[in-house]
Amino acid sequence: MRARFDLVRDCFHDLLTAGRETGASLTIWYDGQPVVDLVGGSRTGGGPGGAAWRPDTLVNVYSVGKPVAALCLLLLVDRGAVDLDARVDRYWPEFRTPATVRQVLSHTAGLPAFPVPRPATAVADWALLTGDLAAADPEWPPGSVAAEHAWTYGHLVGELVRRVDGRSVGRFLAEEITDRWHLDLAFGLDEAAQRRCADLRYGDARWPDRKLGEPGSLRARALGNPAGGLDPAVVNSPLWRGAEMPAVNLHATASSLARLYAGLLAGGVLDGVRLFSGELVAEATRVQYDGPDLLLDRPVRWTLGMQMEPDDSWGMGGIGGSSAWADPERGYAFAYTTAHLAEHDRVDELVEALHSVL
Repeated sequence: MRARFDLVRDCFHDLLTAGRETGASLTIWYDGQPVVDLVGGSRTGGGPGGAAWRPDTLVNVYSVGKPVAALCLLLLVDRGAVDLDARVDRYWPEFRTPATVRQVLSHTAGLPAFPVPRPATAVADWALLTGDLAAADPEWPPGSVAAEHAWTYGHLVGELVRRVDGRSVGRFLAEEITDRWHLDLAFGLDEAAQRRCADLRYGDARWPDRKLGEPGSLRARALGNPAGGLDPAVVNSPLWRGAEMPAVNLHATASSLARLYAGLLAGGVLDGVRLFSGELVAEATRVQYDGPDLLLDRPVRWTLGMQMEPDDSWGMGGIGGSSAWADPERGYAFAYTTAHLAEHDRVDELVEALHSVL
């Protein structure tokens, strides 16, 4: 089985040899079992002499964490503690926007940016940022249009988890999902886990300016507040790694992300442990919105926390190049995590190689 995927392995190693990748991991499950599990490059820098990337190296995967945050809330939906079509203020009374839980999960709540400019230190102040969101007016009527809730998604979803369950979304994830499915991923790392982290670095020094777009634009407001989310000095700091910014600071291994999607692909069961009902997985991976996304500036099909691609695979890519998803038609789960912040062409080439052998 594994020899069949040699072309994918060759592609991964070619990316490293060519310098287009400087530190990454790749895991693929096919037909219910892992068939590719690779690491390469350095976790502490792009040049020679850095600490080697290890199987347990954690890296910030940006928006790849959005579905993980969503799954925490969806587990409460599955247990009957949250109604998808209830308004958010049923659970969070101070919340002014007349959005439903479903609209929050599908990026149509109308709150794609934090409304009050905040410094980088605000990432550690959960109450401050959720208070800003609770008091905000939506930028358009909830449900009318989508815009990826780039930095705000995790606080909207995470505060709903906290209001209903009492635990932070990071603690809920650890106790209800990662422990039960043996996953190595987290929001808010302790000191021991931070010592395993890869340092993010730019593949191109112009990359962050291209990602932010024009000053004052929706994209700039959404990705630039709180400040520093694309600055290695911030995202490699203990402050960022120890905080819970669930929309953008999941730290994970590729093997755990692929394992998570393999469990979802199997209908919510992994190694005999059922975490989600089949009905919940079906609803979570059903298209909820199909139309223009004002932040991404392209048509998007949003599920409850994931993007549905034209081939009906579902998952999420993160700014900088990390990605994780499941492809039900072809029967695989895929995860690529990188510290080399650049475009997604690396993943595109790996997927082309993978599809060529399936």
